[in-house]
Amino acid sequence: MLNSQKVRELAPEMDPLRMGMGWKVNDLSKPQVIVESTFGDSHPGSAHLLGLVEAAVKGINNSGAKAARYFATDICDGMSQGHDGINYSLASRDSICNLIEIHANATTFDSGVFVTSCDKGVPAHLMAIGRINIPSVVVTGGVMGAGPDLLTLEQIGAYSAMQQRGEITDEKLTYYKQNACPGCGSCSFMGTASTMQIMAEALGLMIPGSALLPAACEDLKKMAYEAGVKAAALATKGITARDIVTMSSFENAIKVHAAISGSTNSLLHIPAIAHEFGYYIDMDTFDRIHANASYLLDIRPSGRWPAEYFYYAGGVPRIMEEIKEHLDLDVMTITGKTLGENLEDVKKNGYYERCDELLARTGLKRTDIIRSIDEPIGKNGTIAVLKGNLAPDGSVVKHSAVPKEMHYAVLKAKPFDCEEDAIAAVIHRDIKPGDAVIIRYEGPKGSGMPEMFYTTEAISSDEELGKSIALLTDGRFSGASRGPAIGHISPEAAEGGPIALVEEDDLIEIDIKNRILRIIGVKGKKLSAEEIDDILEERKAKWQPKEPKYKSGILKIFSEHAVSPMKGGYME
Repeated sequence: MLNSQKVRELAPEMDPLRMGMGWKVNDLSKPQVIVESTFGDSHPGSAHLLGLVEAAVKGINNSGAKAARYFATDICDGMSQGHDGINYSLASRDSICNLIEIHANATTFDSGVFVTSCDKGVPAHLMAIGRINIPSVVVTGGVMGAGPDLLTLEQIGAYSAMQQRGEITDEKLTYYKQNACPGCGSCSFMGTASTMQIMAEALGLMIPGSALLPAACEDLKKMAYEAGVKAAALATKGITARDIVTMSSFENAIKVHAAISGSTNSLLHIPAIAHEFGYYIDMDTFDRIHANASYLLDIRPSGRWPAEYFYYAGGVPRIMEEIKEHLDLDVMTITGKTLGENLEDVKKNGYYERCDELLARTGLKRTDIIRSIDEPIGKNGTIAVLKGNLAPDGSVVKHSAVPKEMHYAVLKAKPFDCEEDAIAAVIHRDIKPGDAVIIRYEGPKGSGMPEMFYTTEAISSDEELGKSIALLTDGRFSGASRGPAIGHISPEAAEGGPIALVEEDDLIEIDIKNRILRIIGVKGKKLSAEEIDDILEERKAKWQPKEPKYKSGILKIFSEHAVSPMKGGYME
């Protein structure tokens, strides 16, 4: 008996309540499918999702099941930037996950379609799918187009910094702001939203080829309808999400992440998703896989092209085809077929031909966007995990976005206890070449782990500073961030980690090749490792924790219960 029907027998009020909202008698005995989404007038990544929800509902209802729509609207990291709103970003992921758990389990459903697009919405849905463990199909809302002259949103932070320095006019900045987002979908660069859409398909939970389609294309609604049909079929087969997603699925996804130069925020999200599926992924897993991976995708912010071009070049199937020899092709997917079988089907169903038609309009070749495995952009992945006495538990850097001049450097520390003070110092040129800008007390327990996007943009927009300083933080970065930025430093300052003990003009060694981040001197003078250990021990004895920033509400709860970024920053 279906779970939904078992609950009907236990809850006599279920039938009359459903009929009260228009259900027919024969609907009551059908397989029940939840359609959960982040639809809402919250931002371009979610404002268009209702059309995909309705397409999925139609697919479900036409397949002999009954759909029920639920909504857990997300927030926009872009709209949250530059003020305290960004502190809610990571906490919102867990809140959405919790709400979906409540929706799915308070009534009970036999399968689900999960419709979402953006930074926290996609990982939240994937976490919830692992937690509730029902047959599940994901639909992502695609990507917006680029503006005039291929203008994309991640450039606005740099233009804003240039305007503040007097390098461009107010009118020019206003033009950029009014033309950077020409429509709905996730932002058109390989930020966290685009990355996590791709991760959902790489895990085997989407119709093959459906991740990161242009939001305005008709194929997207067709994919949503097909997802509804598939969810109705899965409801009666009892094949749950955990039956499909295995540790091999996660390793496949990380290999795809390396190939696309995915957002560093994925190193928070993938471990948190794996945790809900019953697996443990540490940062060493990412480092191991990235160290030997080919980087293929020439998409912003690390590359040249907007993210809508990803689909034109063949999307996730093309990436997987290029790195096929490194993937476990025997993992199962929601199609009922293995990954290897899906890739063969894609070759036969006209998918690549449709992509080629769109690609022809750009005047580019496929290999201008997705390189061949034989001629990659890079061969050592895009992410590195650095450790040392400044980050005993680890830190994260997207080295593909770091100027070669900064892959090894010894810099003088300039510590700040919040981002606002740091960005002011950068904008007003108080930061000089050879400095290490340190922003601390911005980890999960400090302030919710906000992004340091505007600071990274201020640095990378300054040609001299972008090649001569680094930004180090226990916070995190936007998926749009570029330049010499090292985040997730753990333990964080709020827990008394070594980053809390750094003082002005301490010498910081960054060695990306050898995965090192450490303090090697004091007051500009190099010292032995033993001397540094003694100094840090003395400083720790004098250190006093800061008063909690939040004394009520979700951020108080989050700061008290969040685990380390190295584990995924989820609440336990």
